[in-house]
Amino acid sequence: MQKRDTGNRSRVGVVAWCYSFGMLRRSLDPPRFSIIITCHNQSGYIRDAVNSALAQSYQAKEIVVVDDASSDASPQILKEYGDKIHFAAFQTNQGCTTSRNLGAAMATGEYFVFLDGDDVLFPWALDVYDRIVTIKKPKILLSSMEWFDGALQHLQPVSVPDQIKFAEYEMLTNRDRRYQAGGSAIVIEREAFGQVKGWTDQFFPLEDIDMLMKLSNSGPAIQILSPGTKGYRIHASNVRHQVPAMVGGLFNVIEREKSGVYPGGPNLRRERYAVLGAPVWFWIKSAFRAGLYGTSMSVLARGWPMFLAACARRISASIRGRGTTEVLPFDFRPQEARERHAQNANTGSAIPERQTARR
Repeated sequence: MQKRDTGNRSRVGVVAWCYSFGMLRRSLDPPRFSIIITCHNQSGYIRDAVNSALAQSYQAKEIVVVDDASSDASPQILKEYGDKIHFAAFQTNQGCTTSRNLGAAMATGEYFVFLDGDDVLFPWALDVYDRIVTIKKPKILLSSMEWFDGALQHLQPVSVPDQIKFAEYEMLTNRDRRYQAGGSAIVIEREAFGQVKGWTDQFFPLEDIDMLMKLSNSGPAIQILSPGTKGYRIHASNVRHQVPAMVGGLFNVIEREKSGVYPGGPNLRRERYAVLGAPVWFWIKSAFRAGLYGTSMSVLARGWPMFLAACARRISASIRGRGTTEVLPFDFRPQEARERHAQNANTGSAIPERQTARR
């Protein structure tokens, strides 16, 4: 017990130091976006993640990387980047949510862009986010991901986008479109992140669903329908392949909902249930396809109210129609983006807004 207590004090000390360091840097010249990358034993992938962050043409950014006590070459690889990144490492494994929270404590940006160490950002990601943030000022951005297998070269070439399609919601609970949740598929405004006290410590897996539920009443949210801004890598170590573990995470989310942990109270229970209905149905099907019939029935037994709420919302959307999709023109030219940022920095002006087209 004494040894464990010492480890906890050490972890708290690291977080406190990083928070103070972040406060100091934030007071100097805060960027708009902090890209927060976390990894654990991902030496085969971490270069791709960091390089994709460094390759962003958008200049008002910083890159924070937290290594969660990797036993492979990840820490050595990350140290090679020097002052190109802000780097911290745990000595003992703490889990992805604690690592993300440490990265957020170190970060100084207005928005936190989370990226897992085996995923990548597309070159236009921050420019897309900036285009939307400049006009809409949302609390949360839900991004679209493209999936790819194994090596980065297996990611199919994506043409440079010329427009941004998105839906705007007053709150996340109003979302009426399908969304593939993921730790790498959410961008959170600093204040909103702080109000929900960050990622739930030691919650894994389905920590992304837990975060969405915590943010459900945090204010305006944008769901980016296209283009994709992140690549999600499929490999043997993905936890999503471990159906029992994922179902266990879902049960934890359902228990937190029934215990009244998530915001909004009884008045927003039906809306929260509708949001949870999608992962409930997904893991009912996944468990059944994996031959885990008892597990599939257990998910149904615990999650049937959420499933019914999601069905009701889908029927309502079919009858009434979904909310308006907005379209923004998007001219991604990396060199011009750099020059535009330099000009805006000199004049103190924001990037000029363009009219949104609705459809």
